[in-house]
Amino acid sequence: MLAIRTARPDELPALVTFPDDAPRNTATAAYLTGLLESGCTRPDWCLVAESEGRLAGCVVLWTIPGRDVPMDIVLLEPGDPDTGRALLASAAERARALGAPNQGHVLDTPAQAPQFQRDPQLRQALLADAGFIVARDGIRYERSAGDALPAQDERLHWRPLADLGEAPFVELLADTFTDTADSIFQTEVAEHGLRGAAERQVAGMLEMDHQPGWFEIGYDAEGTPVAISMPARTASSAVIGLVAVAKIGRGRGYATAAVARGTRVLLDAGFDAIRGDCDAGNIGMARAFQRAGYRTFAHRKMYTRPL
Repeated sequence: MLAIRTARPDELPALVTFPDDAPRNTATAAYLTGLLESGCTRPDWCLVAESEGRLAGCVVLWTIPGRDVPMDIVLLEPGDPDTGRALLASAAERARALGAPNQGHVLDTPAQAPQFQRDPQLRQALLADAGFIVARDGIRYERSAGDALPAQDERLHWRPLADLGEAPFVELLADTFTDTADSIFQTEVAEHGLRGAAERQVAGMLEMDHQPGWFEIGYDAEGTPVAISMPARTASSAVIGLVAVAKIGRGRGYATAAVARGTRVLLDAGFDAIRGDCDAGNIGMARAFQRAGYRTFAHRKMYTRPL
């Protein structure tokens, strides 16, 4: 008989393990340890499926550190279809009880550390059956230690949020949202308007792990704000975070300049491996990553469902 329950202390951080895959077991345990330590999840947010005395699957609720309401699910190991359906139903029930209005999940292909999401066809079918829809079909980029340093664009000078305050970031981001090619931002604008969507994005970035001087606006020679660079750090890697270019600055290579600036900030902070992603339909942003020396390593579908 299948039972979904909260993981016991002795089952953390390993949860479900695979006897023939020590690298996967080590990576996922380290990832969950980091999530627990950072406050991205909690022991009572870690659910397992037990069948005939053994763990047959698991799922973990996730949020931004400092929040009490879960936003997404991670570390989903569905096992077989019946186990996967039961886990997703329990994840929805637990998150709903905690006040979550919706729930997200990301699926990377090919399978990547630290989640190792094998059998993507099964996962996609289970997500669809559970009410998830694709919110963004994206591309993931990375650079590693030893890669050539991206050239910095001397046309721009950068000023940090610590000096400017939040308002200029919101204003510039709202301007970029008027014709954004990113489906996530398009949805936000449809629901909250240009300024509301910009305010939500800036607030969300401020909740991410970052240093005060990392978030910057780039100004051209005339003193016009033309680009935003907001690199940050997640539980698993340093990330470019958010890049945006004002409408007046389009077609001048400023997106590449912003990626290069965020990369330099993170390199100076001691990070060698850096990742970023964008909507597959955002050709300009994809080119910016490529021109800044990043390479594609995976495709990422971002899912969401209402609770």
